[in-house]
Amino acid sequence: QVKLVEPGGGVVQAGDSLRLFCEVEGQLAHTDLMGWFRQAPGKEREFVAVVSREGGDTDYADSVKGRFTIGRDTTKNAVYLHMIALKPEDTATYTCAIGRSTYPLPTQTNEYLTWGQGTQVTVSS
Repeated sequence: QVKLVEPGGGVVQAGDSLRLFCEVEGQLAHTDLMGWFRQAPGKEREFVAVVSREGGDTDYADSVKGRFTIGRDTTKNAVYLHMIALKPEDTATYTCAIGRSTYPLPTQTNEYLTWGQGTQVTVSS
């Protein structure tokens, strides 16, 4: 019913910025929220960021806190992940996902049910 499309990935150099988008095709339930995860080769998928339905509540992984910003873009029916000061260790496939609203905000993979296809972000040194 709901499909997620994730433009914005690419290849950048360390220190650069990049903005990822998660465009929602369909209608979210009023309790739904959006999260970003990433998975590097040889590693488990890990939580990156989450934003509440109205965009007023967020949480971030310690590794990206202060560098990444998640938010809603109402005009484009999208959720974005703005990344600055990118590091080579940020290289991964980034995937957005839909989860049901909980408190505290969900940070585990199994708390999300609908996933996008992912977009590759490569940060070179």
